[in-house]
Amino acid sequence: MLSLQEISDRLEIQELLTRYSHTVDTRDWDAFMEVFTPDAIIDYTEMGGPRGDLASTRAFLESTMPLFSSYQHLLTNFVIEITGDEAHTRTTCINPMVLDRPDDGPHVFFCGLWYRDRLVRTPAGWRIADRYAERSYMFNTPPEVAAGAT
Repeated sequence: MLSLQEISDRLEIQELLTRYSHTVDTRDWDAFMEVFTPDAIIDYTEMGGPRGDLASTRAFLESTMPLFSSYQHLLTNFVIEITGDEAHTRTTCINPMVLDRPDDGPHVFFCGLWYRDRLVRTPAGWRIADRYAERSYMFNTPPEVAAGAT
């Protein structure tokens, strides 16, 4: 049976992971920064993005996300392992994205991935210290996007 602390930790972690998706989908970059530890490393290389620190990841997302007219980061299947003040998670993400093409209209494609995270408990609550986006699939990917996601 889970203790009240374990239940609280799991709910707080799941909320934090969901908050990440919300910050990206709403382009709330200040809130995005609060999801991570200041020294976090984020690795999007399997999905065609960079690996870097928090500031460079924010800059990448700020410049890249406006290229798409719509997107949603849908999270499910949270696996959470907590050891004291550290946790490891593996979370499924299904990410439909829309790229407007002037000659052809909207192009919808799908990214499937797992976020593998290491989280730490801080005085402000749980934060992501390391994030790795592990690719599962890309479906109906337009050529200009596929070139960066090989």
